[in-house]
Parts: sequence; C-alpha cells; structure tokens
Amino acid sequence: MLLDTPLCDFGWDAPDFTLKDAHGKAHRMQDYVDKGLLIAFICNHCPYVKAIADRLAADARVLQDNGIGVLAVMSNDYANYPDDAPGKMIEFAAKHDFPFPYLIDEDQSVGRAYGALCTPDFFGLNADGKLQYRGRLDDARMEDAAGRTPELVNAMLAIAKTGQGPQDQSPSMGCSIKWREG
Repeated sequence: MLLDTPLCDFGWDAPDFTLKDAHGKAHRMQDYVDKGLLIAFICNHCPYVKAIADRLAADARVLQDNGIGVLAVMSNDYANYPDDAPGKMIEFAAKHDFPFPYLIDEDQSVGRAYGALCTPDFFGLNADGKLQYRGRLDDARMEDAAGRTPELVNAMLAIAKTGQGPQDQSPSMGCSIKWREG
C-alpha cells in the first residue's frame, strides 16, 4: 500500500532512543547528533527501499563526511514479515554497503513515537534534536545534471549549516509500516 507522509512539523523535539542493531550492539540516538542527524525508517522487503538503498548509502557517506549522523530504523513486524528479520537486515545492509547502523525497533515504540508511516520515511534533525526535515530522498519534480535532485542531502547540509530545514519539502512515500496487531 503506497502512503504519503505528513509535512514537516518544524521544531518538533525528537525523542531520544536506544536500539540494537542486528548484531546486538546498542546505539543511542543522541550519540549520533553532531551537526545534525538523519533517521531513515526503512525495511528490507519494500520495493521503494530496494530502489533507493544504494543511493541512501552513497548519500549517507556525503552526510557523514559533513559531520551529520545517520541511523536507519526497521520498525516492521518481522514475525509476520520474515524478510525483515534481523538476519536478513545484516544481509541487506551488507549488500548495499550501509555505512550507518541499521537498528531493530523490536517493540515498534520508536516508529510510533516518531509517527513514521512508511518505508522509506526520512526525519532530519538539527544539532539540537529538533525536526527540520521530513521528506523523501529526491524531489521527482526537478532534476540535476545526473537526472536527480538530492533533496535530502541538500536539506541536511542546510540544516547542518543553519539549523533550519527548507520550507518546501516533498513528503515521503512508500510502503506502510507493518504494525503488530493487538
């Protein structure tokens, strides 16, 4: 099911969290906020995530080279969607050479706290942990010389420099997050 996300709630105070990666290592969100932080809600099986996974890895390197932290969070119910299970997360991250931690939101509390709706769903925070970007990887309405507009990268670089995100943002779109029932 294709979903669009709501527009950015500028200044929303992002809640801190600690999640483990598929290897069992804990990562605290606040430890990754420097000049800013990108949190990407993704999963392994979504065709929208598969389509952008290599670009996300490349763009994450650009952000990290500019002092911006990057975390990916998988909030899907992997008991009912086994392609999103931790072992598959390790394979997916290796296949796409993720340079960032890929975290398991086991109880789905982080996805719910952030109001994540789809995969991929991107949240860009400034150095104070305030939301300044909620949108997609690229703006399909415009293209650069390479045939794309790096909306997310440009937004995060601006946030790192000024603390403010762009007013014009394209909502994320993708597959619905697979919530546990009950």
